Amino acid sequence: MTIKTTKIMTNKRLKPVALATSLTLMSLASLSLTGCSNINLGLGEQTNKNVPVTLDETITLENITEDVRYLASDELKGRNNFTLNIRQAADFIAKRFNEVGLTPAPSAPNFKQQYLVQKITPDTLIVEINGQAIASEYLSMATTVADFQWSNSTDKNNQSVTKQTLTKQPTNNHPVNIVMIGEDNNMRKSLRELNNLGGQHLVLLHPKHEESFKRYQNYFAQGLTKLVDKNTTEQGGIIVIALTDMSKVKQFNVKGNAKVTDTTLSNVVGILPGKSKANEIVLYSAHYDHLGVKPSIDATPNSKASQSSKIFNGADDDASGVSAIINLANHFAKTGNNERTLMFTAFSAEEIGGFGSRYFSTHVEPTTITAMINIEMIGKPAVFGEGTVWMTGMDRSTLGEQLNQALAPQNLKVYADPYPKQNLFYRSDNATLARLGVPAHSFSSTQLDKDQHYHQVTDDINSLNLPSMLQVIKMLAIATSPLVDGSITPSRIDPNKVKRNGLIY
Repeated sequence: MTIKTTKIMTNKRLKPVALATSLTLMSLASLSLTGCSNINLGLGEQTNKNVPVTLDETITLENITEDVRYLASDELKGRNNFTLNIRQAADFIAKRFNEVGLTPAPSAPNFKQQYLVQKITPDTLIVEINGQAIASEYLSMATTVADFQWSNSTDKNNQSVTKQTLTKQPTNNHPVNIVMIGEDNNMRKSLRELNNLGGQHLVLLHPKHEESFKRYQNYFAQGLTKLVDKNTTEQGGIIVIALTDMSKVKQFNVKGNAKVTDTTLSNVVGILPGKSKANEIVLYSAHYDHLGVKPSIDATPNSKASQSSKIFNGADDDASGVSAIINLANHFAKTGNNERTLMFTAFSAEEIGGFGSRYFSTHVEPTTITAMINIEMIGKPAVFGEGTVWMTGMDRSTLGEQLNQALAPQNLKVYADPYPKQNLFYRSDNATLARLGVPAHSFSSTQLDKDQHYHQVTDDINSLNLPSMLQVIKMLAIATSPLVDGSITPSRIDPNKVKRNGLIY
C-alpha cells in the first residue's frame, strides 16, 4: 500500500507563544510548560511563509532507518532500565528532538524528565502459625515495605489482638488480613483481588496450588519496582503466602525484611508550542526501554558464550515507535500548522510496570490532553496488509472514527484491534492516561499471534519491513492532522470503565 503524496501549505516562522498556566506540569522534575515565550525551535529564518511541504520530504525512509538502526544496535545492549545503555538511548532521543525543532520545558533540562524508583527485593521471611514454623521453601512475599513484623495475642476476653510494626507505613494502618485460599479457589483471581486492595495480607494457600505457588514464589523473589512520587495517592502493601494445609489461624508471628535500592530513570519529552489552542495538548508517545542482555544458555564461566551474552535489541519493541514520534515531530515542526501544543514523549520503564508513564501522568493536568497517540511496534506489516495500522480500545472514544474520517480521501483507515483477547489496551503506556479520562490509545501493526521475534533476541532491524513502517508513520501524520490543527476533538474515555493498576505488585 502506498500513501499519496500530500502537500501542506505552511508558515515556517512559528510565532512565539506563552503557554497558559493550565498546562503547567507539576513538580521539580516535571515539565512546566509555563513561561515558554520566545522559544527558538531551531527552524531558522524563513522568508517564504507559504512553502509546500510533502510527507516525502518530512518523513523519509533514510531517517527512520537510521533512528532504528542506532536504538536497536548492539552498542545499546537492549536499552535495559537501570543501565548506562538506556541513558545513551535517552541522550540520542533528546539530540534528535532538538534536531527536528522541539524544545524542552524549563523544568526538564535537556529534555529529561527524571523520576525516582525503588527496587525492593525480599531478603528474609520468618512465619510461625499456631506455634508451627513454616519452612522457607513454602513461603513467599511481595512487599513494598523494607521491614515489617506482625503478631497477635489474646486479650482478657480471649479476643485476638494484632500488633504490627512497619519501617514505613504505606497502607493507611490497615489491619493484617488473614486469607484462606482453598483447594477449590482460584489462586490467581484471589491474589489479584488482594493486589487491587493494597494493605497487609497473610495468605494460607492449600498445597493443591503448589505448582502455581512456585511460579509466584520465583516472580516475587525477583523483587518489586515501586515509583517514588509525592504526587501519587497510590498505596503499597504486603502479601505473605504460606503453603500449608492449616485452615485456621489462632496465633501468628511474621517477620520480613527486604533490600531497597533507589535509582533514577528519565522520560524524554519535547514540545512544539501551539497557537490559538496552545492550552490543549496532543501527546505522541512510545517507550524506549527494552529487555537488555541475557546470558547465553550455552555459557559457562570461561566460555566465549559467556562473553557474548544475548542482546534483546528491541527493534520493533519499541525502537520503531520511538523513530515514529521523532519523525512525526519533524513533520509537524516543518509544516507549522499546529494550533494545539504537541508533546512528544519517550517513556522509560514500560517493560517493568509502566513507571515512566505513571510518573508523567501525575505531573500533567490530564484535562489538557486532547488525545494520546501511543505508538507501539509498527515495524512489521499488520494482518490487514503492508502499511496498515490498528488501534487498541477503538470503542472507548470517538478518536478512531475521527481519524478514519481524515483518512477517507486517501482510501485508508485505522483498523480496530484484531486481538481483543490479548487485552492489549492495558499492555502499554496508554492505559495509564486512559485511567485519567484521556482518549489514550496504542497504535500498532504487530501480528502478535504470529510474531516469532516478540521479546526475543531476533527482534533486530533485519526482522523489520521498513517500507511498511514508513507508510504507517505517514498515515498517522495524515490521520492526526485534524487533531493537530484543532479541527477535531475526540470524546473522553470513561475512567470508571478502565481497570486499575495493582497496588502491591
